[in-house]
Amino acid sequence: MNIFRLSGDMTHLISIIILLLKINATRSCRGVSRKTQELYLLIFICRYLDLFTNFISLYNTVMKTVFLSSTFAIIYLMRSHKVIKQTYDKEQDTFRTQFLIAPCAVLALFLHSEFSVFEVLWTFSIYLEAVAILPQLVLLQRTQNIDNLTGNYIFLLGASYGLWISGIVQTVVYIDFFYYYIKSWKNNEKLALPA
Repeated sequence: MNIFRLSGDMTHLISIIILLLKINATRSCRGVSRKTQELYLLIFICRYLDLFTNFISLYNTVMKTVFLSSTFAIIYLMRSHKVIKQTYDKEQDTFRTQFLIAPCAVLALFLHSEFSVFEVLWTFSIYLEAVAILPQLVLLQRTQNIDNLTGNYIFLLGASYGLWISGIVQTVVYIDFFYYYIKSWKNNEKLALPA
C-alpha cells in the first residue's frame, strides 16, 4: 500500500473522529456545515457502491464502511438528536449545493475513463469531493464561530487531501484556511477568518 494513501486515510479518519467527539462532548454542532456533511455522504455512497460486489481487501472494506457510517452518524446527530439539532445554524448554512452537484455531474458524464454507471458515479464523487468543503468554509467565514475542534477537523481533513497525491485541487481549496489556522496557532489566538 502507498504510504501517502495510508497517511491520508488515517488523517481523514482522525478528522472525522475529532468532529464526532466535538459534537458528542459539547452536545453542539455549532460551526459545522450539515450541507458539507451531506455532500460527503453523497460522495461516499457514489464512490463505494461496489462495497458489496467487489472485494479488494479487508482494509479497503473497513475504511469504506467507517467513512460511510461515521458520516451518516454525524448527519443523524445534526438532524435527529434532540439537543444537538437545536444548535444547528440553518440560517447561516445556506450554500446552494446544487451549484456544486450539477457541474460535477455534467463533468462526470463527459470526462470519465469508461462509460458505465459505476465509473461515472465514481468520477462524479471525485469531482464533488474537490469542492465539498466549500459550504463549511463559507459557514465559518459568515459566523466567525471557529472553535479549536472544528478548526482541527478542517485542518486535518485538508491535510489528508495533501497526503493523497491526487488531492491537489482539494488542497488548493484549503490553502486560505491553512494560512489562518497556522497563523492563529502560532500566535496562540482564536481562529478567525476574514469576512
